[in-house]
Amino acid sequence: MSKVILITGGSSGIGKSIGIFLKQHGFIVYGTSRSPQNYTNHPFKILGLDVKDVTSIDKAVAEVITAEGQLDVLINNAGVGITGPIEEIPETEILNNFNTNLFGPINVIKAVLPQMRKQHSGLIINITSIAGYMGLPYRGVYSASKGALELLTEAFRIEIKDFDINMANIAPGDFATNIAAGRYHAPLKEESPYKKYGSVLNDIDEHVNKSSDPIAVAKMVLKVINTKKPKTHYKVGAFMQKFSIVLRFLLPDKVYEKMLINHYKL
Repeated sequence: MSKVILITGGSSGIGKSIGIFLKQHGFIVYGTSRSPQNYTNHPFKILGLDVKDVTSIDKAVAEVITAEGQLDVLINNAGVGITGPIEEIPETEILNNFNTNLFGPINVIKAVLPQMRKQHSGLIINITSIAGYMGLPYRGVYSASKGALELLTEAFRIEIKDFDINMANIAPGDFATNIAAGRYHAPLKEESPYKKYGSVLNDIDEHVNKSSDPIAVAKMVLKVINTKKPKTHYKVGAFMQKFSIVLRFLLPDKVYEKMLINHYKL
């Protein structure tokens, strides 16, 4: 039987790319969106789901199980970006980011685990970020939310190993998606002491616009699905983005910090 896939945030960007690619390889694919009515002609079925609403999570998961009788793979892809000096980002925006990027995935995982335990099988893939391996200037909140999800997976894997359920992280670098359009940007203020934020923001958006096709992430997802015992951490992106993680663990803290300062011209 074909495996049944649920992708949160499957309406656009990386999630849409993953869904199309997996459907082409014979999987039964469901995506999610907060506004499913806008995607009636989507390449795969889109269900209503808001990762900040536990009721909508439970409803979407139940809909998949009722329709297919199984749920084999969850891909926690829904997420939002955020930039700005940490001091100047409103608390409400920080909470929104963590509710979407961390607590949302936790609640979706909780919703699918009973069915996967019942099946004695299942795979959960959390789409994190290379930014989650380091505290990036003016992206500190985003780095923290994605880094927390990386660590959460490490703990979760040990807790669920006796149920024949696997979990893995895939950390993408920069890819050409519409994430910049939905990202919260702390406003640039003339009176702000953080004068360099504007140039860093331009650099971030430029990297996204010039980045690779997200099909590379979709191919990694397929590789993990086809791996009997997946690793905990996978990275996808340009060589230097992945190598930056290696340097993070090899270099002394102050040396690595100096490297980031030079990279961002701070």
